[in-house]
Amino acid sequence: MSKIDKMSILGVRSFGIEDKDKQVISFFNPLTVLVGPNGAGKTTIIECLKYATSGELPPGSKGGAFVHDPKDAHETDVRAQIRLLFTDVNGEKVTIHRSMSCTQKAKNYSFKSLEQVITRMKDGEKVSLSSKCGELDREMISSLGVSKPVLNNVIFCHQEESNWPLCEGKALKDKFDSIFAATNKCKNINIHMPFRLKVLPLMLYITVVPHMLHIKFYNNLQNRLMDIDMKLGKIMKLDNDIKALDSRKKQMEQDNKELEETMEQVFQGSDEQLQEIYQNHQRTVREKERRLTECQKELEKAGRECQRLNRVKSDLLVEQGRLQLEADRHTQSIKSRDTQVRSLSSYLEMEGYDRPPFTTLQLESFHSHVTQRLEQEEETVSQVMADLQEKEQQKQQSIDEMRDKKTGLERTVELKRDLQGKKQQELRNIRAELQRLEGSSSRLQELENELAKVERDLQSAVQSSNVEELKAEVEELQREKAELDRTQRQLDKEMEMLNTHTTARTQMDMLKRDKTEKEEQVRKIKSRHSEDLVSLLGHFPNKKELEDWIYAKSKEINGTRDRLSKLKLVRSIYMKLHLRNYTLPLVFVFFFLRSVSCKAPVLYLVLVLESLISVL
Repeated sequence: MSKIDKMSILGVRSFGIEDKDKQVISFFNPLTVLVGPNGAGKTTIIECLKYATSGELPPGSKGGAFVHDPKDAHETDVRAQIRLLFTDVNGEKVTIHRSMSCTQKAKNYSFKSLEQVITRMKDGEKVSLSSKCGELDREMISSLGVSKPVLNNVIFCHQEESNWPLCEGKALKDKFDSIFAATNKCKNINIHMPFRLKVLPLMLYITVVPHMLHIKFYNNLQNRLMDIDMKLGKIMKLDNDIKALDSRKKQMEQDNKELEETMEQVFQGSDEQLQEIYQNHQRTVREKERRLTECQKELEKAGRECQRLNRVKSDLLVEQGRLQLEADRHTQSIKSRDTQVRSLSSYLEMEGYDRPPFTTLQLESFHSHVTQRLEQEEETVSQVMADLQEKEQQKQQSIDEMRDKKTGLERTVELKRDLQGKKQQELRNIRAELQRLEGSSSRLQELENELAKVERDLQSAVQSSNVEELKAEVEELQREKAELDRTQRQLDKEMEMLNTHTTARTQMDMLKRDKTEKEEQVRKIKSRHSEDLVSLLGHFPNKKELEDWIYAKSKEINGTRDRLSKLKLVRSIYMKLHLRNYTLPLVFVFFFLRSVSCKAPVLYLVLVLESLISVL
């Protein structure tokens, strides 16, 4: 069985063209899973497998779309390479190498398939077959042991062509005929039918005999059957080998026929001469391939060197641009310096610096003059600063003296103000005292006048009044006062009584209101239960009749409960007697009726029945 081992891809679709971009994919047994995001190259790997095995490009890849885009590689010519290592049906290692190129032109791309080589290890030596000498696609089909329709439509079917089972009838039939090779299958059936007819009776005999013979004979037949199965397997294997050899023979005959058709001149020598010529040709081919490989390596090396030089060139161009920029900045700085020198010389009234550009000597002279001028100015400034500091110290001393004087004067003013405030307060107090004394003297005069007037009135009243009459009048007034007190006490008592009556009336009103509410509730209850009471008593009862009726019913209920308890007790005793198979219905009924009619206590009945049970 054939098996794919490894595959290397370079310069196909998203795979780059540099040696570092070369990808080697190893395939595992029994399953290899390709996982990756969109655009990672999963479909590209399947397309490369299909192209390496069948030689057919994927759909939509015309015009060089299968090769890496030259625009992305910044090249005009891009070469792609696919190498596939697999094991053929005979277990030999086979390598196929397919190359192609894509050239960018003015408006379109030019795609071209380059030389393709298949190499196999045979007796420890490498045997190569180029596409110039043979048909590699047929060689691949015979090596893999799988037909081309199966490779294209089943194993490596592209996702854009995977819906072919949904095609119309004729196209679908053609697909299935090409996949299953219907004509070849009919021939194989005709070839194997006689062999199957010979083996069928033996198989029937082997399956029927174990049911008819002894177990030992059955075991022998089983062993023979196993031997036959092994031989049959070997026969089938040999048959498959014969088929493979026949297919290779037919392929080689067809290739030989095509070669004879393409050959311009037929060799007339012997086989040894042909073999020698072929070996010489092979050596020449190998030498040319070696030289081609060396040339390709040198070309790749030259290309890498060219790329390196281009990178160096680009770096140098960048450095040149940077230096040019620095030179421009330096020139601009020189112009700015000359302008500043000219303006400064005119400001300092220095002659000889009116026409730029300036030489180095002029700049050094200007620098020395400016330095001297600066030193002179610094000395002048230092002298002026010293004078100013001295004047400032003098001014500061005078300011300090004036501040001291100001502080003394402010203190004196503050003391004077305090003294003035105290004097003003004393003056206000004196004025208030004077006003108070003036008012007291006038009031004293008025009081003296009133006292004199009262004394005069008293003397006149004493002279004109009678003491006895005044006493009698006072006693009369006291009696009237006592009478009024008694009247007041009586009125207080009446008020208390009225308050008591008012409270009682209020309570009576509240009780009347409660009575009215209770009567209303009773009326509602009567109206709610009147029908029930009438149905029970025959008429609507008053309170006493209702109480008597309730008492009678309660007494009746209690009696019923007592009789019920007696009946339960008698029933239990009867059940005991019944369980003992005693039949005393008359005695039991007699005592029961007696106890019920005579209203005997329950204890009497129980004692009688227990004594009866003990006797029985």
